[in-house]
Amino acid sequence: MMGKIGVWLVGARGSVATTAIAGAAAMRAGLAARTGCVTELPDFAGADLPGLEDLVFAGHDVVDTPLVKRAEHLAAAGVLPSTLPAAVTAELEAAEARLRPAPAEGGRSAIDRIVADLTAFRAGLDHVVVVNVSSTEPPCAPHPAHESLAALEGALDTLPSSAQYAYAAFRAGCGFVDFTPSTGARLPALDELARTAGLPYAGRDGKTGETLLRSVLAPMFAQRALNVLSWSGTNLLGGGDGATLADPGAASSKNASKQQVLSRNLGREVDGEVHIDYVPALGDWKTAWDHVLFEGFLGTRMTLQLTWQGCDSALAAPLVLDLARLTGKACREGVAGPVAEFGFFFKDPAGDGPHDLASQYAALREWAHR
Repeated sequence: MMGKIGVWLVGARGSVATTAIAGAAAMRAGLAARTGCVTELPDFAGADLPGLEDLVFAGHDVVDTPLVKRAEHLAAAGVLPSTLPAAVTAELEAAEARLRPAPAEGGRSAIDRIVADLTAFRAGLDHVVVVNVSSTEPPCAPHPAHESLAALEGALDTLPSSAQYAYAAFRAGCGFVDFTPSTGARLPALDELARTAGLPYAGRDGKTGETLLRSVLAPMFAQRALNVLSWSGTNLLGGGDGATLADPGAASSKNASKQQVLSRNLGREVDGEVHIDYVPALGDWKTAWDHVLFEGFLGTRMTLQLTWQGCDSALAAPLVLDLARLTGKACREGVAGPVAEFGFFFKDPAGDGPHDLASQYAALREWAHR
């Protein structure tokens, strides 16, 4: 049996992290069904995963709104049940006591602070998994020092924040998961560090809405020999994620990961773009509209249009819990480097694996039981 698994959340007071912490507390207390948690499906029974009761939450954030207040805001917005914050106040306060301010600086001094915080948190725990649920970064500028660990050691100030956390996680003996489209561990030097340290990582960019549908529908067109001519999408987002993605640099990271799902499943690039519009009034909800133009037998043109409306935090939070449990198992088993089988959860998965959802699910299930 596995002992306690620490879950260090980067962006610990954000909507996704708060929903995950409150949701885990609610499920442990029997106050909520385990809907949305993949690892709670019968397919994963007996897989020797750490239980929800084994997860201990901590983390960093740049804001100082207490978790209880953040949960109350989410309940007022309809993201959490109205009575939940009061019912899990003790658990939220316990996690709050383990939160630390995120380093304001960059480079080695920031990394040293993160390593120190992670090392202190690890005391008394079997393993720690660092999960990045912070704001999306613009793409990382290429740098020669990113190609090898030896070169990187003298150029740590070239790393964006998400990559600093990946570096610090591996130095502190922790697994790493990037739930955002940011750089994270996806640099050759950081892959080298993870393998050298014997630690797992996974990512990137959680697949929760529009791209989840694309990973199901794109293989359908390919397998039915229907020729997709164009696939365009428009996303309306509120909340902090929408505000972040209003920046063209951050949006470019998200758009790139969304489009990769199509090209990998269809086997080629197709016309069409993804647009992301910030609509503050939507709050934590998002709406995605897709238009697919395709060609059938004898060149007959047809279209598919679909609309997806969902609550971003409620879609993402259970997957964060799934990934914490799965990566905890990977840490225990000494897995080193990218865990390709976790691609089921991501738009742009690390490692080599299938890209259609059905095959990804089968690979994940097999990995959990091997």
